[in-house]
Amino acid sequence: MNSTYIIAELSANHGGSLEIALETVRAAKRAGADAIKLQTYTADTITIDSKLPDFKINQGTSWDGRYLYDLYKEASLPWEWHKPIMELSNELGIDCFSSPFDFSAVDFLEELNVPAYKIASFEITDIPLIKYAASKGKPMIISTGIADIQDIELAISACREVGNHDITILKCTSAYPAMPEDADLIMIKDIRQRFNVKAGLSDHTTGIVVPVVSVAMGATVIEKHFILNKDIGGPDSHFSLDEREFKEMVEAVRIAEKSIGEVDYSIDDKKRQSREFSRSLYVVQDIKKGEILTSDNVKSIRPGFGLHPKYYYNILGKKVTNSLSKGTALSWEYFE
Repeated sequence: MNSTYIIAELSANHGGSLEIALETVRAAKRAGADAIKLQTYTADTITIDSKLPDFKINQGTSWDGRYLYDLYKEASLPWEWHKPIMELSNELGIDCFSSPFDFSAVDFLEELNVPAYKIASFEITDIPLIKYAASKGKPMIISTGIADIQDIELAISACREVGNHDITILKCTSAYPAMPEDADLIMIKDIRQRFNVKAGLSDHTTGIVVPVVSVAMGATVIEKHFILNKDIGGPDSHFSLDEREFKEMVEAVRIAEKSIGEVDYSIDDKKRQSREFSRSLYVVQDIKKGEILTSDNVKSIRPGFGLHPKYYYNILGKKVTNSLSKGTALSWEYFE
């Protein structure tokens, strides 16, 4: 099967430092990521500076009590950092693209010639944004998160209406962190079949089990938040993987890919050799010429050099044509 495309999500894990952001790219490369993903917005392009109740977070998250504008001002990646981050990514041979949050972000990212666009979970309902990004002809990766089936259909249609058919839908649970029991990974298969798109996972759980299992569900893309060091802190640090954890995930995903294999009932040389340890029919007591084969002197045992056990009842009661010692593998030539 094709290798799962693994994205390290930088998100807000830059600690307000370009050097931390650049070192995070290096660490993501070392950890085996195929891509590093940014988020392109400012507090003013994603919300407004308001202290009205609507703009105060009250969702049972670690961000509760904060206002949207203040959170996004802290979390946003300065736009002037994008170019050096992407240049370093190119040098290292790791893809770098971003999630735009408004038209100006798409225009900015087009100037940097990003290879793809990722639409974040909460933006799946922003059909004008999706259509504008898709119109640039780059692969589109869209997280479901808050979406119902109509939202997913609208997002896919928005891409296709502008001639973009390179669409990957990521099953996502918009909880931070998310619980494994809420992952519903079986939906990855359904998304692929129902909407005729590629499918994958954007994961917010705290471990690596969920993304590894997603491979068996057919995920072609896995996105996971990545942080250089959890001591950096920040809005996303508590559900991000550090370099060691991310590397463990990548290695486990690659093993999972190999383990899936293909449908094949044939017997290769390795299986054929292993069949020597299977059961077959053997003489378990000395038998004299002319005696009858019975359940006492013939049994199905290991190894597998004798007659197939399926012939057990066919041979019981037959008379042997010569003496057979204990441990003889039964063969048709030994009885009438």
